[in-house]
This record gives sequence, C-alpha cells and structure tokens, in this order.
Amino acid sequence: MNPRNRRAFLADVGQGVIAATIGYGAAFEMGLVRAVADDAPATRLSFGPREALVALMQETPVDRLLPALVDQLRQGVPLKELVAAGTLANARTFGGEDYIGFHAFMALAPAWHMASEMPESSRALPVFKVLYRNTSRIQEKGGSSQEVLRPIPTDAALDTAQDAMRIRDAVRDKNLRLAEQLLTAAADRSPEEAYNDLLPAVADGVEVHRTVLAYRAWDLLDLVGRDHAVTLLRQSLHYCVENCKPQYADRFAGIRDLLPKLLDQYQLVERAPGTRVADDAWIESMSETLFTAGADRAADAVAAALAEGMSAESVADAIALAANQLVLRDPGRPARYAQPNKPVGSVHGDSIGVHASDSVNAWRSIARVSNRRNSVASLILSAWQVASDRGFVGGELRTPQSRPENEQLEKIKTRDQAGLIAELNDAIRQQDQARACAVVQIYGEQNFWASPIQDLLLQYAISEDGALHAEKYYRTATEEFARSRPKFRWRQLVALARVTASEYGQPAPGRDEARRLLNV
Repeated sequence: MNPRNRRAFLADVGQGVIAATIGYGAAFEMGLVRAVADDAPATRLSFGPREALVALMQETPVDRLLPALVDQLRQGVPLKELVAAGTLANARTFGGEDYIGFHAFMALAPAWHMASEMPESSRALPVFKVLYRNTSRIQEKGGSSQEVLRPIPTDAALDTAQDAMRIRDAVRDKNLRLAEQLLTAAADRSPEEAYNDLLPAVADGVEVHRTVLAYRAWDLLDLVGRDHAVTLLRQSLHYCVENCKPQYADRFAGIRDLLPKLLDQYQLVERAPGTRVADDAWIESMSETLFTAGADRAADAVAAALAEGMSAESVADAIALAANQLVLRDPGRPARYAQPNKPVGSVHGDSIGVHASDSVNAWRSIARVSNRRNSVASLILSAWQVASDRGFVGGELRTPQSRPENEQLEKIKTRDQAGLIAELNDAIRQQDQARACAVVQIYGEQNFWASPIQDLLLQYAISEDGALHAEKYYRTATEEFARSRPKFRWRQLVALARVTASEYGQPAPGRDEARRLLNV
C-alpha cells in the first residue's frame, strides 16, 4: 500500500479499528502511527507513538472494545499503557466538561492502583471496567468528532510572567484561552509550577469534582508522562470556567474572603511547616470540633492548629476522621433523590459522605505535593468543606448515631476470622449496611490482618457498578486506612463496608464479558 492510499485508508476506517485489528505494536512497527501523527491537522491534539492506542479507545465500538484490549495485552502492550491511552482519550474528548466523562477520568488512577492489589490473572479487571465505561461514554458523545481539547493558540504578545492569581482571575473572567495560555507557559517551566499556579483557581470553589479532578490529573502524571501535564491539567480549567456562574460564586463567596484572611492572620505562608505530632486524644477532639462546628469556625480551628506548629499530617488525620463520620452517620438517600441505581437508604454514588471523604483525600494529597501556600490552604479548605457538608446529614445537633450501633454489634456472635469474613460477604449480598458495619468493627477489634477484608471489599468494588464512585471511594478508604493510626483506622473500612453493601446488586457493564475473555 503506497503512502497516499494508506493515509486514505486510515482516514476512512479510523486508527482505532486498525490498532484493534493488527495490534498497537504492529501498527507502530508498520509506521501507521507515525503516518497518522504526521497527517494530524493542526486543529487536533495528537499523541505521537500513543496515537493509535488512544484512537482505539475513542473509535472502537464499545461492544468490540474488550476483545480489542485483550488482544493488546496478548501482543505485549502493558496494562499501564492501556490506562495511559484511556486517560489521554478521555482528556481530549471531554476536557473536564462532561459529568460521566470526568468521573471516568477520576476513576482511572484508582483502577490502576486496584490492579496492583490483584493476582496476575485478574489484574486487568478493574482497569477494563473503567476503560469500558470510558469508551462507552466517548461513543455516546460522538467520539473524535466531538473533542473538547484542541491545540492552544499561541500569542507572541502575551505576558506570561509567573503569577498564580492571573490564572484564577482569568477563570473568574471566563477567559479560558488566557487561562490555558498561562498554564502552558507555567508548564514549560515545570509541571510543578503549572500545578501550583492552577490550584488557586481550583480553591475558588470548594466542591468535590473541582478538587478530585485536579488531584487525579496530578496522580496520573507519573503513569501518563510529565510531558502531558498541560493536557491533563487543562481539564480543571475547563471545569472551573464551565462552573463560573453567579450562583456558584455566591455559594463560595464566604470562603473566598475567609481564606486569605486566615493565611494573613496566622502568617501561615511565612511559617515553617509544623512538626508536632498529635496524640490520639487531640485527633479525636479536633475531629469532633470539625464535625460539630460551623464551616468558618472549622477553617479557623485548622489554621490555628497549623500556626501552633501541629504537623500537616496530624491535622489531615483529624479532617479525614470527620469526613468518615459523614459516611457512618448518613441516614441514607431520601425518597425525593432516589434513582434506579441509587435507591432509598443507599449511601453509595454521590452521597454526601462519599463525596466528602473523596474531597478530603484529594485535598490531603494536594497538600503533600504543592507549595507552602497551597498546602496550608488545602487543609483549611478541606476542614471548611467537611463542616459545610455536615448539614446534609441532620444538622449541627441532630446527627444520627454513628454506625455500627450497639444493637447491631450484639447480633454478631462469631469471633473467628473465617466466620466473620463469611458473615461480611453475606451482609453485602443482602445489602445489609448495618450488619456489614458491625462485622468489620468486630473483625478489627480481634486484631486480624486487614488484607482478607480488603480483598473481599475490592472484589465488590470491581464487580459492582457503584454509580461512578466505586473505584474512587475504595481507593480513598484504603489509603486513609493505611495512613491512619491504629485507634481510628478501622473506621475507614467500616465505612467502606457500608458503601459496598449499599452498592451491591448493580453489576458493572462489561463485567461478565471481561471475566470470560480473561478466563477469570
């Protein structure tokens, strides 16, 4: 086939079909990938040697996707490359502007981490689950014909001097082009600089999608490659601009004013990071303060603790414990918000506790990788968000009792490890949230290894649909379990058990086909 005919052929049938038919490796070896990259119009982002695999994720009909992915693995394409290609396909197609699309993006890094916990034979299952959802949504939205992210126009006259607040101000003005140009200029200096310049715009609205989208973009950089920092981080700009509406600004006007005041009042940017490690009593007391106080008071309490020299990790421990209580005290979804995949009494999906916990986990992770200003701001904003969210589960003084309740604990008679694991499995399959919580609480009190419980919960985080949130929340709960001190850590798995029992009974699309193809 001569070059002209080869290009016409590629244009007619799409790179994804070619890659699915002959394999990504073979397509690259034959020069098909390079030909596509060379011919890519200037109005479209192209990803060089990865382009054929990215196109496979965009163009393959979803009913042919899983066989195509299995073929890629058999031809030696690493699972990591499939995640990277799915990530780039998602970013290019949705650009942070589609609800289901950016939820698929936020699930990719957790799915990759989940895969590392799996036996070799079934390692691809969590990744395939999210890639199936990813391509399904891409196809629903029109595939490559509806791509949001395009090459950023250059402006030789643009002043790109470093000033993080310029990006924030451009977002407030809904000047997406300027915000993207400033972000690109910062990324040319380093991905770290771009991220730190982006974060004040993210902090302008303290809500879960804004926060987690920014963190997961950073979380994926090591996997996708630092040269793709702008592509991944641009999604946050698009999301922020899309949500820059008067009602949104009004909702967060208070914290926009309060944050700089607290930073100045306590001189937090100038202070060296604190090193005092809190004891358990301080963690529990601070957690209770954050859970019962108003949002502004909670933000002030965290700012004061940081000024007094408390370590960032100790403060983050207390905030995570408060967010965990939102899961354990949630009365469940009311009838007016019920949906077929989120019935009355459920706590999975976009429940306030899951959202709060995912947000706190993201803020905590951002605090670890950002500069001093963004680090302390992240912890203050995290506390403000938890206290704000508490109002959705009963109000300041009327919160339900934290699960598990004594009545449920008394019903669990077995104390041996195998019996408790079997009891948890049955509770999940019966969607008995209260019993699932009680079993895990007792299991932890017996000082058994956590791995068998996590393995069981991982199985269901993969097999069940989870209303877009199963992967993120599994990763949140198990990360916080690993970080937390012994006295408190089992509360994270108690909450995960509750959410797992809630989401059982809605199998993930593509689950059975993936198992069959992988012989699992």
